[in-house]
Amino acid sequence: MKATKQLAVPFNKGYLTGAESGYMQQAMANGPMTGDGPFTKRANQLLNQIIGARHTLLTTSCTHALDMTALLLDLGPGDEVILPSFTFCSTANAYALRGARPVFVDCRPDTLNIDERLIEQAITERTRAIVVVHYAGVAAEMDAITALARRHNLVVIEDNAHGLGGTYRGRNLGSIGALATQSFHETKNIHCGEGGALILNDDRFYDRAEIIREKGTNRGQFFRGMVDKYRWMDLGSSYLPSDLLAAFLTAQLEHFGEIQRRRMHVWTTYHNRLATWAVEHGVIQPTVPEDRTHPAHLYYLLLPDLETRSAMLSHLLEQGVLGTFHYQPLHLAPAGQRYGRTLGCPVTEDVADRLLRLPIYAGMDDDDINLVVRAVESYRPIRRPVSCPK
Repeated sequence: MKATKQLAVPFNKGYLTGAESGYMQQAMANGPMTGDGPFTKRANQLLNQIIGARHTLLTTSCTHALDMTALLLDLGPGDEVILPSFTFCSTANAYALRGARPVFVDCRPDTLNIDERLIEQAITERTRAIVVVHYAGVAAEMDAITALARRHNLVVIEDNAHGLGGTYRGRNLGSIGALATQSFHETKNIHCGEGGALILNDDRFYDRAEIIREKGTNRGQFFRGMVDKYRWMDLGSSYLPSDLLAAFLTAQLEHFGEIQRRRMHVWTTYHNRLATWAVEHGVIQPTVPEDRTHPAHLYYLLLPDLETRSAMLSHLLEQGVLGTFHYQPLHLAPAGQRYGRTLGCPVTEDVADRLLRLPIYAGMDDDDINLVVRAVESYRPIRRPVSCPK
């Protein structure tokens, strides 16, 4: 292998708006620095506006928000939750931790979202919920999924870690399921290093969610003067983030439009300039159906096979560009086989071996973008020797 150039374009770089440190200093100076302070309330309001949600509760991570959905549904041994195999393990862990069984369904070959046509055959009398993941921020087929859920009396949960700012037929992602979760990990469009949110679009869940998030106590009601003391009321944990993190997040949310414009410029430039190269080399670009919009969360290429993907990653690194692959199928993972079940996910297995993600972050300038595009276009597929006929 050639010597690797000094890394010029990392895969991700957390974007700063410039207001984060000032807001955090305000939180420290004015207090309280614990959760549900003034910045937490402001961040909740901003999220409600962006998503069009009924209620938002900040959490310490998207993983914890998912954990809360399992508690809200009282899931336990004997219950099943349907979800895609092509997702991060947190989506499955939330339900396996309560003793419920994750049921892994294959993804569509176009959007890479859970294949709504395969969900019904995975439903049993034990199924309690369907979890959708809007891969790359491109919406799953929500009309078909919500109709199926109504027929079987199931709750729809949106794992919207990729989808903040995306839409499906005019509806904001995160506002469609009864429950939804958001991630504010540094790799996401909007971040606070580590953080998340639980979105509640069904009023029946809100009061209990507030208690679960506050270690199972009615502390929130106490501070609002609704009770004279707060007590342990339910199962729960410490899912409430510090107001310091909320201050950082508020700065990000206030610049949501600017961040989205920057990321969309990167995504659109990749998509347009690599179109001819992709056709010439048998590479598939992302699919975005006309009835939905996406937030430019990630940009991926589907290479012809695993060997080509590996060679491309090495080539990019030699050019100073850090690309990477993505999810490995949960149904094949040791924990997935131990705790879950599946009817088979051949499309997931195929795309997991071929998918390559390019760098995308709000701080990329045109020089960075041009470097990535040139690095991709300069790649030449491995030419395998052709044996001569005898």
